[in-house]
Amino acid sequence: MSKPVIGITMGDPAGIGPEIIVKSLSAGDIFEVCRPVVIGDMEVIKKAISICKLNTEINVIDKPAKGRFKTGALDLIDMKNVGSDLKIGEIQAAGGNAAYDYIKRSVEMALSQEIDAVATAPINKESLRAAGIELVGHTEIFAALTDTADPLTMFEVRNMRVFFLTRHVSLARACTLITEDRLTDYITRCTEALGQLGITEGTMAVAGLNPHSGEHGLFGNEEILQIEPAVMKARANGYNVAGPIGADSVFHLALQGRFNSVLSLYHDQGHIATKTLDFERTISLTLGLPFLRTSVDHGTAFDIAGTGKASAVGMTEAINLAAKYSVVYHV
Repeated sequence: MSKPVIGITMGDPAGIGPEIIVKSLSAGDIFEVCRPVVIGDMEVIKKAISICKLNTEINVIDKPAKGRFKTGALDLIDMKNVGSDLKIGEIQAAGGNAAYDYIKRSVEMALSQEIDAVATAPINKESLRAAGIELVGHTEIFAALTDTADPLTMFEVRNMRVFFLTRHVSLARACTLITEDRLTDYITRCTEALGQLGITEGTMAVAGLNPHSGEHGLFGNEEILQIEPAVMKARANGYNVAGPIGADSVFHLALQGRFNSVLSLYHDQGHIATKTLDFERTISLTLGLPFLRTSVDHGTAFDIAGTGKASAVGMTEAINLAAKYSVVYHV
């Protein structure tokens, strides 16, 4: 079977994305599992290669079929969309516009089946806003460009998988979104998403919201009124799910193999658990799209951009995970 073609978006050109991409592709391991194609800007990539002191040849192509896919070469779709006035390490409209262009092109290529999955380098929300792009992040952009309603976010690190009931909303707003109907819908869709990745065995756990899942109403009643009814309804519908289970233990239990995944109720609940376990190897997957998308789960790190210091571990993991799951992913 042919190795999958993975489109790699360069992210914000003023951030560390270009550097971690060239570092990742300088190792031969990547080419053993996939055929990587970078979607970015040649001048920026060239500068990143110089900063990282690599001996990498750039092969500019207009479609993946023309790629060389070998160690020491980087196959690039050159968007030619970054001017000489770009300021490394700064928030600016030029960075936001360029990052959006790379994502848009990756979507076009994925929908036309030129690539099998997309792995994304980090973008900067403030740069997007400076460019007049109101969408707050990668997930929202991919959803808009593919006309996907409410795609799912799943983190994977080691053998632990974490879904998110809510993402980029305030904590107060997140609490109002923890409803029986929403939870029932997410348990259903998250289970289906696991199936799209080839994961059909095991039990999903729903995290509790309050300390010790509320202690039967002593510390809050969301578990009694919303979470427990949703879990019971899902079970009645044939879904293998447990909960609510206290957030101070559920992630540990999942890591030990007790659960195949955890449904986290709000952004930081799951982010803290996964990133504390292994910050660099925590990878984000966007599921429910017409294709698979993976991403590093760190930012543009403007403070070290241009220094060559950024670790490429996360980028390498994101590409490897895209390759691993793209061969089984189905919608």
